[in-house]
Amino acid sequence: MGQALGLSLNVSKCELITEPGTVVCDPVLQSFKRVPVSEAVLPGAPLTEGPALDLAWSERCSDQTRALERLKLIASQDALILLKASFSAPRVQYLLRCSPSVGHTALGSFDELLRTALSYLTNCDLSDSEWI
Repeated sequence: MGQALGLSLNVSKCELITEPGTVVCDPVLQSFKRVPVSEAVLPGAPLTEGPALDLAWSERCSDQTRALERLKLIASQDALILLKASFSAPRVQYLLRCSPSVGHTALGSFDELLRTALSYLTNCDLSDSEWI
């Protein structure tokens, strides 16, 4: 029906997310790039635990580290606003909502990076109870 409307499928942009060993009989689906479920990502959020989720959390931690280095160059008030509004909560909340991140090892790393950033920007050391 799409071709009758002038629409066509761009096969070079299509991916087929399957378990290894899945047999695909449809010729159109066979031409799609095959992606294992453990590496599947939809709009920036990994679908399952595995290499894609590890990479996503690694990128978030890397972004946080880079942000902290740059936030040190501006006034503390401005840096705190940017940390709150842009660098910590929104990007991580999306990943937490869309991917199975419960118990992921990188959560502790990200938490420590955020704590370090907050301590540096406010010029005070946060005890464990204060951080909680």
